[in-house]
Amino acid sequence: MHDDIKKALEVLKNGGIILYPTDTIWGIGCDATNEKSVSRIYQIKKREDSKSMLVLLENPALLERYVIEVPEIAWDLAEVATTPLTVIYPGAKNLAKNLLAEDGSIGIRFTKETFTMQLLQRFRRPLVSTSANISGEKSPASFDEISEEIKNQVDYIVEYRQNDTTPAQPSSIIKLGVGGRIDIIRK
Repeated sequence: MHDDIKKALEVLKNGGIILYPTDTIWGIGCDATNEKSVSRIYQIKKREDSKSMLVLLENPALLERYVIEVPEIAWDLAEVATTPLTVIYPGAKNLAKNLLAEDGSIGIRFTKETFTMQLLQRFRRPLVSTSANISGEKSPASFDEISEEIKNQVDYIVEYRQNDTTPAQPSSIIKLGVGGRIDIIRK
């Protein structure tokens, strides 16, 4: 795993795209502050850039770096979530503009998965995480289900957990609004 992290870091720092395991499904990722890299992911996925992507952080303490005003409930959600939970926050900041939704919001998930946690701790920036599939196609439940088209377009494919055949599930998604409003997007 150490070599994988080292190689992935080098690619990320040079604006490249990685294919990597997350706490949910395999993801395509890049530096979430690099607009050119984010644009490239949209191209790889054949996805409209009006559809935002989420970012991974390793620690809730970093949230205030990327969200203008963190709703109070966000701290409770981060503390009590026992399964992967993506929270959409209003008022994103310090991220690539083309990563944000039209309303300026951003989805953020705190990873507890070993590889991504160590990668994020060393990278010291948020990481884009979007499913490793062409937009509109089924999300891959394991590495073996990722298309060659996706694999051929990234700059580095992480070796760690490629043989893990445990079916993965996407995260739950909720959106936090003004005044503590909560909308459930995906259970």
